[in-house]
Amino acid sequence: MNRSKRVDDSRTTMTELIMPNDTNPLGNLMGGNLMHWMDIAGGICAGKHCEAYVVTASVDHVSFQHPIKLGSVISIHAQVTRAFRTSVEVYLEVYVSDFDGKNTRKCNHAYMTFVALDEDRKKPIEVPQLQAVTPTEIQLYESAVRRREVRMILSGRMKPEEAKDLKAYFGDMN
Repeated sequence: MNRSKRVDDSRTTMTELIMPNDTNPLGNLMGGNLMHWMDIAGGICAGKHCEAYVVTASVDHVSFQHPIKLGSVISIHAQVTRAFRTSVEVYLEVYVSDFDGKNTRKCNHAYMTFVALDEDRKKPIEVPQLQAVTPTEIQLYESAVRRREVRMILSGRMKPEEAKDLKAYFGDMN
């Protein structure tokens, strides 16, 4: 597949108001609800890039830095950071603000991987490559290979000694 797309072609923002049914007894957003919304936003972003249905393949380190209170508004920003052969890595950032839009702060982030499927939704298909343009996009693009190697090692699909980019980044640790 020779075609490629820019990061901005699939950048996605999803906004939610935190309602009573979304919270735990302490009045904080339940983490599972946030992860559900992140999966939706990431899937939409990945689907736009791949121009296909996608399935979630992995979620990397979801951090919960600040509680999100009832009545808050969250914005989930998703962008493709790298396209591999049949998958894309998506970086998600979650910002929370008061209902009036004030007091905005980052409260969460994660990397998710999605695999594109054929029209029958059964087999992986090749995806368009990604054109990283800005310095931040380029940095996320270049570091995606190392994150992918870590994912593959942790899932048992790669041996640590096979991780070329990690070795190059950290140096030979023997």
